[in-house]
Amino acid sequence: MQRKIAVLGGGAWGTALAANSRRAGHDVSLFARNSDTVSEINEARKNSRYLGDVILPEGIAASADAGAVLDQADAVLAVIPAQSLGKALGELRQVIPTAAPVVLCAKGIEQSSGRLMSEVAHDALPEHQIAVLSGPSFAADVARGFPTAVTVAAGNENTAAQLARVLSGPAFRCYSSVDVKGVELGGAIKNVLAIAAGASTGRGFGASAQAALITRGFAELRRLAKTLGARMETIMGLSGLGDLMLTCSSPQSRNYSYGMALGRGEDLTGRPLAEGVATAPIASELCRKLSVKAPIIDATAALLDGRISIDEAVEALLRRPLKNED
Repeated sequence: MQRKIAVLGGGAWGTALAANSRRAGHDVSLFARNSDTVSEINEARKNSRYLGDVILPEGIAASADAGAVLDQADAVLAVIPAQSLGKALGELRQVIPTAAPVVLCAKGIEQSSGRLMSEVAHDALPEHQIAVLSGPSFAADVARGFPTAVTVAAGNENTAAQLARVLSGPAFRCYSSVDVKGVELGGAIKNVLAIAAGASTGRGFGASAQAALITRGFAELRRLAKTLGARMETIMGLSGLGDLMLTCSSPQSRNYSYGMALGRGEDLTGRPLAEGVATAPIASELCRKLSVKAPIIDATAALLDGRISIDEAVEALLRRPLKNED
């Protein structure tokens, strides 16, 4: 059944999800603040600033008028950076149809409060159904129609299942879940761990060190998720282990690339948004409050704010007491 899908965000991921929804046969409108982006999508079927020469499917209607994009929407994909989500949704509250579920597509933890994105969204939109989308996916792959599998989670099982059906496309498989917290934590923490893995690679420590960081980082993610009541099968699935493997191993990942530049000692000014940079300090603080052992998350936060060097971070990790840990 054809639905009207409203996409909030004209970056790479928002444009890719709009392309996927259009290929799935839906009526798709996309809100972008940049007028050049709007014009290029409408006239050339491209978003060259974020997706290079990828040709988008016909029929995506881009606009700088959020009200027009959201009018009569059956579902809303909020592809808004994590640290801006609460303010943006609050500003749009009056024009988001109450019956339309709002699917959060950014990954992170609010730095000012330590809240997950679903908690931020519930405060901004108390009358709306909130869902989250996460999993191993690069925007360029999805925009090109390459095979991809992700998870969408909502508190209501029927809502999650319906969204999974609506958002699935010819090459985009969407699984449903009711474990909102688990899906969110996997998406947020893997960005921090990707910075660590990238920094190790950039410093030239080799594949063995990278594998160790990913494996032990995954143990930290599991410990935090278990403490917060998430399901372990979620963390072992697409939005946990799957996303971690992808993000920690490819330069296509903004967080991994940021870490590589950090490890090489490059100037980080003006680099593309890496949400793990904002997530790392609040994730480290959250682990401390909950008494969750997270030395890699802690070392990444310390590395990002200049308290330690990458050599000191690795040395601290290697000098930890030798014992078996979950």
